Amino acid sequence: MLRWAILLSASLFWPAVTGAQTASPPLILEAKIPLGQVSGRIDHLGIDLERKRLLVAELGNNSLGVVDLSAGKVLHRIDGVSEPQGVAYVPFSDSVFVANAGDGSVRVLRGKDLTPIGHIELGDDADNVRVDRARKRVLVGYGKGALAVIDPVSLAKTADIRLKAHPEGFQIDETGTQVFVNVPDAHEIVVVDLATGSTQSLPTQGAGSNFPMAIDGEAHRFLVIFRNPPTLMAFSSQDGHVAAKVDTCGDADDVFVDRKRHRVYVSCGEGAVDVLEPDQQGYRRLARVPTASGARTSLFVPELDRLFVAVRAGSNEPAAIWVFRPA
Repeated sequence: MLRWAILLSASLFWPAVTGAQTASPPLILEAKIPLGQVSGRIDHLGIDLERKRLLVAELGNNSLGVVDLSAGKVLHRIDGVSEPQGVAYVPFSDSVFVANAGDGSVRVLRGKDLTPIGHIELGDDADNVRVDRARKRVLVGYGKGALAVIDPVSLAKTADIRLKAHPEGFQIDETGTQVFVNVPDAHEIVVVDLATGSTQSLPTQGAGSNFPMAIDGEAHRFLVIFRNPPTLMAFSSQDGHVAAKVDTCGDADDVFVDRKRHRVYVSCGEGAVDVLEPDQQGYRRLARVPTASGARTSLFVPELDRLFVAVRAGSNEPAAIWVFRPA
């Protein structure tokens, strides 16, 4: 483990040599970081870049795992949270926000030492967390249809953005002017103007269970992954039309854009990561990289040039974070 940790620490700071790797798969499994005795489903991941810490919402274990990426090991485990689903590090307040499905709360921890500093009651099913850097606030999806707007200084909810049903994956665009929200139970995608609060509804073209979402700013698109049927749809962020469509792996829960390589990574519970790239027809599958059954959440960190995949404990695999290096 020590040898691996040294190699990973070095590789996080030095670019990979790719000139002689044209025949390599697009994602190379570089390491597996054991999470220890963690049972049940693992939900979303967050990153504290300055401290090189990966934050793991261990939903089934009612805990938050904190992984030291330089050392390649679990640094802390914070128990007593209630089915955590979403987690995010907020750099401008040096705090960690943890959204809990079990009691509908958002727990706030001090970034430096991870001690509790706040507890915000949302009421029901607190889920995905996003940081609105432009306005220095935090958005949390929750309940039967809302994004809570939270001030990370006062640690209070200041407003709600109302929706027709529970929000799943959502993303804030790079300009900080719009948020795109998956609302699968309402069979729609909602575009919210963050300045005025006005909303626009986009139909899901007959597809269902739209959970993951990513923004491709260079292409002026946002990408939505549906589970029924397993499909990626690329929508124009300018007028909402469907610009491309392609099949993906099943039971997806996260999608990311690798701008450096013009790729898309889709992590799926069926036990795979689909690597897609644009072509003349829209997108094509470059590779389907095997992971483990149930490993549907992930996090691509461009600053570290790594894809982290959360693998839950199973009959053949212990709970771990699998670290993939793009080639």
